[in-house]
Amino acid sequence: MKLTLGFSPCPNDTFIFDALIHHKIDTEGLDFEVFFDDVETLNQKAMKGVLDITKLSYHAFAYVTDKYVLLDAGSALGFGVGPLLISNFEISISDLQSDSMKYNIGIPGKYTTANFLLGLAFPEAKNKTELVFSDIENALLENRIDIGLIIHENRFTYQEKGLHKIIDLGDYWEKQTGCAIPLGGIVINRKLPLDVQLKVNRVLRKSVEYAFANPKSGLEFIREHSQEMSEDVMYKHIDLYVNKYSVDLGEEGRKAIQLLFDKALENKIIPPVKGNIFLT
Repeated sequence: MKLTLGFSPCPNDTFIFDALIHHKIDTEGLDFEVFFDDVETLNQKAMKGVLDITKLSYHAFAYVTDKYVLLDAGSALGFGVGPLLISNFEISISDLQSDSMKYNIGIPGKYTTANFLLGLAFPEAKNKTELVFSDIENALLENRIDIGLIIHENRFTYQEKGLHKIIDLGDYWEKQTGCAIPLGGIVINRKLPLDVQLKVNRVLRKSVEYAFANPKSGLEFIREHSQEMSEDVMYKHIDLYVNKYSVDLGEEGRKAIQLLFDKALENKIIPPVKGNIFLT
């Protein structure tokens, strides 16, 4: 059985999926047609329901719970992994709180969890420009935007370019809730039979476990898609986003995701959620 699968070319995703798509584990008769896209493109595809299995932002997931259900394996949650607000000149948190509309903020997509956290921390910040996440640093350096909302490996590169951190939105979330921040998850189309959904979850878990047991096994595959990152940065990226929640959400991970949805509903950031979001 062949299923369509979408994930990003970022090291955390290629690390997780390497063993699965290259049959380094038993995939229980499943094969995969892979599509590589940035996270906001994956979010948009999920809105249309075009893929059987896809990575997406948890913010975007709230809009497609009628089409997709969340797998227990493959998620990116954690502490100290959240998006950062940065700038090319000194801006204080109080400046942003008092007059956020005067700043043009570059965001990595409307439906990213990063943008959800921005709305939670600074609800008046409405002057936003959507950019591919990897273009945000250069947009700041070229003064096309005033503030950048960065994710992924840009956490490791902004300082060397002379850019300044305003606030760590992941840290903001952790202090507000005491929970890990849910960034992205792997969902599967509800139209697929339950036994197939459960099989995909099993083989994805095996893929993550294989990657942890053999961390260099997928090095060439990861490097091929990593936008000329150094090996050191690639594995810093992986260490940041791939952890115990990537193997299995567990009760703690599910609680963090439910809290994210509850707060988003409370602040009218997402529509009412349809159906049980977790695979059972």
